[in-house]
Amino acid sequence: MIFSMTGYGRAQMELNGRDITVELKSVNSRYFEYTCRMPRNFSFLEDRLKKLVSASVSRGKAELALTVVNVAAEDVQIAANLELARQYYNAAEEIRRDVGGQALSIDALCRLPDVFTARRAEVDEERLWQDVRQVAQQAIENFLQMRAAEGGKLKEDILARLQTLEEHVAQVERDSAGRVQRYTERLYQKLSAILQDRTVDDARVLTEAALFADKTAVDEETVRLHSHIAQYRSMLELNEPVGRKLDFLTQELNRETNTIGSKCSELDITRLVVEMKGEIEKIREQIQNIE
Repeated sequence: MIFSMTGYGRAQMELNGRDITVELKSVNSRYFEYTCRMPRNFSFLEDRLKKLVSASVSRGKAELALTVVNVAAEDVQIAANLELARQYYNAAEEIRRDVGGQALSIDALCRLPDVFTARRAEVDEERLWQDVRQVAQQAIENFLQMRAAEGGKLKEDILARLQTLEEHVAQVERDSAGRVQRYTERLYQKLSAILQDRTVDDARVLTEAALFADKTAVDEETVRLHSHIAQYRSMLELNEPVGRKLDFLTQELNRETNTIGSKCSELDITRLVVEMKGEIEKIREQIQNIE
């Protein structure tokens, strides 16, 4: 299956009193790049999330965003400083016995400094990770579904262009079949016109034709092009990242086509070469999006 490097996935769940949202998106990149946005107090999850994403993504600039909102889970714990409260109360009683007055009420005692302390509740990191991982895996699944859909479109377009390219290669082979014979006939006619009543040296003509054939033969190039196109189709069916392999193979397609263009000066073949280069360039643009 072909995957595009462009994708987006989002998942949201309420688990164990927390509303957890994970968003994952990516764009093209030569290698795997990863960034993460999350609350600072959950930074201990960053490495785990990176490993989770990298297990499914081999190329592309991926960005993950994590938000966690406490809905029912205890976020803050309130504790009473009983020892300090006793000291406050005893001191107030000592004052009351000396100067009189009412006893210190519980309401007044609770308002005294530091009788109550508030602190953030301890987080069960492993349980939180299990919850975040569940949401992240769903986001990654949605992300991969979009990548696969985009990859399917890329594959369809590339296969159509490969078919066109293969047809052009076949036409080059047909046009090249009679090139040597046509060259021999033109050479013989030119020599006959120049020499007029003198005899044309057939051996020399055949030698020149042989040199021309050797210099301008494109059989090897067209055979390699057919082979590369077949390899291209095979790679598009693999269930693994193939973007880099296709990039190399595209360079080979372009190189063989350039060689044909440099060897052949006939107008028909030159036009075919231009069209072939155009198709290869469009294929190259498409594979820049493939993982």
